[in-house]
Amino acid sequence: MTDTKTVFEKRLRQSATETEALLASLLSDAPLPDEVTRPPHLLAAMRHGVLNGGKRLRPFLVQESAALLDGPVDAALRVGAALECLHCYSLIHDDLPAMDDDDLRRGKPTVHKVFGDDVAILAGDSLLTYAFDIIAAPETALHDRLKTELVLALARAAGLGGMAGGQALDLAAEKLPPDEAGITTLQAMKTGALLRFGCEAGAVIAGSDPTHRERLRAFGRKIGLAYQLADDLLDLTSDAATMGKATGKDTARGKGTLVALHGMDWAEKRLEALTAEAVELLAPYGEKALILQETARFIASREN
Repeated sequence: MTDTKTVFEKRLRQSATETEALLASLLSDAPLPDEVTRPPHLLAAMRHGVLNGGKRLRPFLVQESAALLDGPVDAALRVGAALECLHCYSLIHDDLPAMDDDDLRRGKPTVHKVFGDDVAILAGDSLLTYAFDIIAAPETALHDRLKTELVLALARAAGLGGMAGGQALDLAAEKLPPDEAGITTLQAMKTGALLRFGCEAGAVIAGSDPTHRERLRAFGRKIGLAYQLADDLLDLTSDAATMGKATGKDTARGKGTLVALHGMDWAEKRLEALTAEAVELLAPYGEKALILQETARFIASREN
Protein backbone atom coordinates (compact mmCIF):
# COMPACT_ATOMS: atom_id res chain seq x y z
CA MET A 1 0.00 0.00 0.00
CA THR A 2 1.31 3.45 -0.94
CA ASP A 3 2.23 5.51 2.11
CA THR A 4 1.03 9.05 2.70
CA LYS A 5 4.47 10.60 2.22
CA THR A 6 4.78 9.09 -1.26
CA VAL A 7 1.30 10.28 -2.24
CA PHE A 8 2.11 13.74 -0.88
CA GLU A 9 5.35 13.96 -2.86
CA LYS A 10 3.58 12.89 -6.06
CA ARG A 11 0.78 15.41 -5.57
CA LEU A 12 3.22 18.21 -4.75
CA ARG A 13 5.11 17.53 -8.00
CA GLN A 14 1.88 17.32 -9.99
CA SER A 15 0.60 20.55 -8.46
CA ALA A 16 3.89 22.32 -9.25
CA THR A 17 3.72 21.13 -12.86
CA GLU A 18 0.12 22.28 -13.29
CA THR A 19 0.82 25.62 -11.62
CA GLU A 20 3.93 26.20 -13.74
CA ALA A 21 1.95 25.50 -16.93
CA LEU A 22 -0.81 27.90 -15.94
CA LEU A 23 1.68 30.61 -14.97
CA ALA A 24 3.43 30.22 -18.33
CA SER A 25 0.08 30.66 -20.06
CA LEU A 26 -0.83 33.69 -17.92
CA LEU A 27 2.54 35.26 -18.76
CA SER A 28 2.23 34.74 -22.51
CA ASP A 29 2.96 37.42 -25.11
CA ALA A 30 -0.66 38.00 -26.08
CA PRO A 31 -2.28 40.97 -24.29
CA LEU A 32 -5.56 40.43 -22.46
CA PRO A 33 -8.70 42.45 -23.27
CA ASP A 34 -8.14 46.12 -22.27
CA GLU A 35 -4.35 45.62 -22.12
CA VAL A 36 -2.69 47.73 -24.83
CA THR A 37 0.50 45.69 -25.13
CA ARG A 38 2.91 43.67 -23.00
CA PRO A 39 6.41 45.23 -23.12
CA PRO A 40 8.79 42.35 -23.99
CA HIS A 41 11.57 43.32 -21.56
CA LEU A 42 9.12 43.69 -18.66
CA LEU A 43 7.41 40.42 -19.51
CA ALA A 44 10.82 38.71 -19.70
CA ALA A 45 11.67 39.99 -16.22
CA MET A 46 8.34 38.74 -14.86
CA ARG A 47 8.92 35.33 -16.41
CA HIS A 48 12.44 35.22 -14.96
CA GLY A 49 11.04 35.88 -11.50
CA VAL A 50 8.17 33.40 -11.80
CA LEU A 51 9.02 30.57 -14.20
CA ASN A 52 12.10 29.41 -12.34
CA GLY A 53 11.01 26.19 -10.71
CA GLY A 54 10.41 25.96 -7.00
CA LYS A 55 8.13 23.76 -4.93
CA ARG A 56 5.04 25.98 -5.51
CA LEU A 57 4.05 25.27 -1.92
CA ARG A 58 1.55 28.14 -1.62
CA PRO A 59 -0.52 27.10 -4.65
CA PHE A 60 -0.39 23.53 -3.36
CA LEU A 61 -1.91 24.68 -0.05
CA VAL A 62 -4.74 26.40 -1.93
CA GLN A 63 -5.44 23.29 -3.98
CA GLU A 64 -5.29 20.84 -1.08
CA SER A 65 -7.35 22.97 1.30
CA ALA A 66 -10.00 23.35 -1.42
CA ALA A 67 -9.90 19.59 -2.09
CA LEU A 68 -10.36 18.94 1.63
CA LEU A 69 -13.76 20.67 1.40
CA ASP A 70 -14.66 19.53 -2.13
CA GLY A 71 -14.06 22.92 -3.71
CA PRO A 72 -13.78 23.36 -7.51
CA VAL A 73 -10.40 22.21 -8.82
CA ASP A 74 -9.98 24.71 -11.66
CA ALA A 75 -10.78 27.71 -9.49
CA ALA A 76 -8.32 26.50 -6.84
CA LEU A 77 -5.60 26.19 -9.50
CA ARG A 78 -6.16 29.78 -10.65
CA VAL A 79 -6.29 31.21 -7.13
CA GLY A 80 -3.10 29.31 -6.35
CA ALA A 81 -1.44 30.83 -9.41
CA ALA A 82 -2.55 34.28 -8.27
CA LEU A 83 -1.01 33.66 -4.87
CA GLU A 84 2.22 32.50 -6.50
CA CYS A 85 2.38 35.68 -8.61
CA LEU A 86 2.07 37.73 -5.45
CA HIS A 87 4.66 35.61 -3.67
CA CYS A 88 7.11 35.98 -6.58
CA TYR A 89 6.58 39.75 -6.60
CA SER A 90 7.61 39.79 -2.94
CA LEU A 91 10.77 37.80 -3.71
CA ILE A 92 11.76 40.11 -6.58
CA HIS A 93 11.41 43.17 -4.35
CA ASP A 94 12.96 41.37 -1.36
CA ASP A 95 16.12 40.71 -3.38
CA LEU A 96 16.63 44.37 -4.37
CA PRO A 97 19.73 46.22 -3.09
CA ALA A 98 17.52 48.51 -1.01
CA MET A 99 15.99 45.47 0.72
CA ASP A 100 17.91 42.23 1.35
CA ASP A 101 20.36 42.73 -1.55
CA ASP A 102 20.55 39.15 -2.84
CA ASP A 103 22.23 37.98 -6.04
CA LEU A 104 20.74 34.46 -6.15
CA ARG A 105 17.20 33.12 -6.01
CA ARG A 106 16.43 29.43 -6.59
CA GLY A 107 20.01 29.01 -7.78
CA LYS A 108 19.74 31.65 -10.52
CA PRO A 109 20.64 35.36 -10.72
CA THR A 110 17.93 37.52 -9.19
CA VAL A 111 15.74 39.67 -11.43
CA HIS A 112 17.51 42.93 -10.67
CA LYS A 113 20.90 41.37 -11.45
CA VAL A 114 19.68 40.43 -14.94
CA PHE A 115 17.30 43.25 -15.82
CA GLY A 116 18.29 46.12 -13.50
CA ASP A 117 16.63 47.58 -10.41
CA ASP A 118 14.13 49.67 -12.37
CA VAL A 119 12.69 46.78 -14.38
CA ALA A 120 12.74 44.52 -11.32
CA ILE A 121 10.58 47.00 -9.41
CA LEU A 122 8.12 47.20 -12.31
CA ALA A 123 8.08 43.39 -12.67
CA GLY A 124 7.17 43.08 -9.00
CA ASP A 125 4.51 45.79 -9.30
CA SER A 126 3.02 44.04 -12.32
CA LEU A 127 2.90 40.65 -10.62
CA LEU A 128 1.28 42.13 -7.52
CA THR A 129 -1.45 43.71 -9.64
CA TYR A 130 -1.84 40.63 -11.81
CA ALA A 131 -2.58 38.47 -8.76
CA PHE A 132 -5.85 40.30 -8.19
CA ASP A 133 -6.60 40.34 -11.93
CA ILE A 134 -6.36 36.53 -12.01
CA ILE A 135 -8.81 36.12 -9.13
CA ALA A 136 -11.30 38.67 -10.49
CA ALA A 137 -11.15 37.47 -14.11
CA PRO A 138 -14.14 35.61 -15.62
CA GLU A 139 -11.93 32.56 -16.16
CA THR A 140 -11.91 32.03 -12.39
CA ALA A 141 -15.26 30.31 -12.15
CA LEU A 142 -16.47 31.42 -8.72
CA HIS A 143 -19.40 33.48 -7.47
CA ASP A 144 -18.55 37.20 -7.30
CA ARG A 145 -19.07 37.16 -3.52
CA LEU A 146 -16.38 34.50 -3.12
CA LYS A 147 -14.01 36.43 -5.39
CA THR A 148 -14.52 39.52 -3.24
CA GLU A 149 -13.74 37.51 -0.10
CA LEU A 150 -10.57 36.15 -1.69
CA VAL A 151 -9.40 39.57 -2.91
CA LEU A 152 -9.99 41.08 0.53
CA ALA A 153 -8.24 38.24 2.36
CA LEU A 154 -5.25 38.32 0.00
CA ALA A 155 -4.95 42.11 0.22
CA ARG A 156 -4.94 41.95 4.03
CA ALA A 157 -2.37 39.14 3.99
CA ALA A 158 -0.09 40.95 1.54
CA GLY A 159 -0.24 44.58 2.61
CA LEU A 160 0.43 46.98 5.46
CA GLY A 161 -0.70 44.63 8.21
CA GLY A 162 0.67 41.52 6.51
CA MET A 163 3.64 40.67 4.34
CA ALA A 164 4.71 44.20 3.32
CA GLY A 165 4.43 45.38 6.92
CA GLY A 166 6.45 42.37 7.99
CA GLN A 167 9.20 43.32 5.54
CA ALA A 168 9.24 46.83 7.03
CA LEU A 169 9.65 45.32 10.50
CA ASP A 170 12.38 43.03 9.18
CA LEU A 171 14.37 45.97 7.80
CA ALA A 172 13.95 47.84 11.10
CA ALA A 173 15.21 44.75 12.96
CA GLU A 174 18.66 45.27 11.43
CA LYS A 175 19.02 48.45 13.49
CA LEU A 176 17.10 47.44 16.61
CA PRO A 177 16.70 43.68 17.16
CA PRO A 178 13.18 42.94 18.44
CA ASP A 179 12.29 40.88 21.50
CA GLU A 180 10.63 37.47 21.23
CA ALA A 181 7.13 38.93 20.80
CA GLY A 182 8.44 41.27 18.12
CA ILE A 183 10.16 38.45 16.25
CA THR A 184 7.00 36.34 16.33
CA THR A 185 4.89 39.24 15.04
CA LEU A 186 7.38 40.02 12.27
CA GLN A 187 7.50 36.40 11.11
CA ALA A 188 3.73 35.94 11.27
CA MET A 189 3.43 38.91 8.92
CA LYS A 190 6.35 38.56 6.52
CA THR A 191 6.27 34.79 6.05
CA GLY A 192 3.16 33.46 7.74
CA ALA A 193 0.47 35.68 6.23
CA LEU A 194 0.62 34.27 2.70
CA LEU A 195 0.87 30.68 3.94
CA ARG A 196 -2.16 31.31 6.13
CA PHE A 197 -4.05 32.71 3.14
CA GLY A 198 -3.13 29.65 1.10
CA CYS A 199 -4.85 27.45 3.67
CA GLU A 200 -7.97 29.51 4.32
CA ALA A 201 -8.47 30.25 0.60
CA GLY A 202 -9.59 26.66 0.11
CA ALA A 203 -12.49 27.15 2.50
CA VAL A 204 -13.53 30.32 0.66
CA ILE A 205 -13.28 28.64 -2.76
CA ALA A 206 -15.45 25.77 -1.46
CA GLY A 207 -18.01 28.20 -0.05
CA SER A 208 -17.67 26.53 3.35
CA ASP A 209 -19.03 27.83 6.63
CA PRO A 210 -16.83 30.00 8.90
CA THR A 211 -15.92 27.08 11.17
CA HIS A 212 -13.92 25.40 8.40
CA ARG A 213 -12.30 28.66 7.37
CA GLU A 214 -11.19 29.40 10.93
CA ARG A 215 -9.79 25.90 11.42
CA LEU A 216 -7.78 26.19 8.21
CA ARG A 217 -6.63 29.69 9.22
CA ALA A 218 -5.36 28.25 12.50
CA PHE A 219 -3.60 25.45 10.61
CA GLY A 220 -2.06 28.07 8.32
CA ARG A 221 -0.78 30.09 11.28
CA LYS A 222 0.91 27.01 12.74
CA ILE A 223 2.65 26.00 9.54
CA GLY A 224 3.62 29.64 8.91
CA LEU A 225 5.47 29.76 12.21
CA ALA A 226 6.98 26.35 11.49
CA TYR A 227 8.11 27.42 8.01
CA GLN A 228 10.03 30.42 9.32
CA LEU A 229 11.54 28.46 12.20
CA ALA A 230 12.74 25.80 9.75
CA ASP A 231 14.06 28.56 7.49
CA ASP A 232 16.05 30.10 10.34
CA LEU A 233 17.55 26.71 11.19
CA LEU A 234 18.48 26.14 7.55
CA ASP A 235 20.08 29.59 7.41
CA LEU A 236 22.54 28.33 10.03
CA THR A 237 23.00 24.73 8.92
CA SER A 238 22.63 24.70 5.13
CA ASP A 239 24.63 26.21 2.27
CA ALA A 240 23.90 28.38 -0.77
CA ALA A 241 24.07 25.42 -3.20
CA THR A 242 21.36 23.55 -1.30
CA MET A 243 19.20 26.58 -0.55
CA GLY A 244 19.53 28.24 -3.94
CA LYS A 245 20.22 31.56 -2.20
CA ALA A 246 22.75 33.04 0.20
CA THR A 247 22.76 31.69 3.76
CA GLY A 248 23.94 33.16 7.05
CA LYS A 249 22.89 36.70 6.11
CA ASP A 250 20.50 37.23 9.02
CA THR A 251 23.23 36.36 11.51
CA ALA A 252 25.72 38.61 9.73
CA ARG A 253 23.27 41.51 9.86
CA GLY A 254 22.45 40.93 13.51
CA LYS A 255 18.77 40.24 12.86
CA GLY A 256 16.98 38.63 15.76
CA THR A 257 15.53 35.16 15.24
CA LEU A 258 13.97 32.69 17.63
CA VAL A 259 16.87 30.32 16.91
CA ALA A 260 19.40 33.00 17.90
CA LEU A 261 17.34 33.82 20.98
CA HIS A 262 16.77 30.29 22.29
CA GLY A 263 19.26 28.04 20.52
CA MET A 264 18.93 25.20 18.03
CA ASP A 265 17.76 22.54 20.51
CA TRP A 266 14.85 24.72 21.58
CA ALA A 267 14.02 25.54 17.97
CA GLU A 268 13.96 21.91 16.92
CA LYS A 269 11.64 21.00 19.82
CA ARG A 270 9.39 23.98 19.08
CA LEU A 271 9.26 22.97 15.43
CA GLU A 272 8.21 19.46 16.43
CA ALA A 273 5.50 20.86 18.70
CA LEU A 274 4.13 23.22 16.02
CA THR A 275 3.93 20.35 13.56
CA ALA A 276 2.04 18.18 16.04
CA GLU A 277 -0.38 21.03 16.80
CA ALA A 278 -1.00 21.64 13.08
CA VAL A 279 -1.64 17.94 12.44
CA GLU A 280 -4.05 17.74 15.38
CA LEU A 281 -6.07 20.72 14.12
CA LEU A 282 -7.05 18.73 11.03
CA ALA A 283 -7.84 15.49 12.87
CA PRO A 284 -11.65 16.06 12.61
CA TYR A 285 -11.39 15.65 8.82
CA GLY A 286 -10.03 12.13 9.09
CA GLU A 287 -8.34 10.60 6.06
CA LYS A 288 -9.27 13.56 3.84
CA ALA A 289 -6.69 15.65 5.73
CA LEU A 290 -3.76 13.24 5.39
CA ILE A 291 -2.07 15.18 2.59
CA LEU A 292 -2.31 18.54 4.38
CA GLN A 293 -1.05 16.92 7.56
CA GLU A 294 1.89 15.50 5.63
CA THR A 295 2.49 19.00 4.25
CA ALA A 296 2.99 20.25 7.81
CA ARG A 297 5.60 17.54 8.39
CA PHE A 298 7.31 18.40 5.10
CA ILE A 299 7.55 22.08 6.02
CA ALA A 300 9.29 21.19 9.27
CA SER A 301 11.76 18.75 7.73
CA ARG A 302 12.53 20.34 4.34
CA GLU A 303 16.13 20.83 3.23
CA ASN A 304 15.66 24.01 1.19
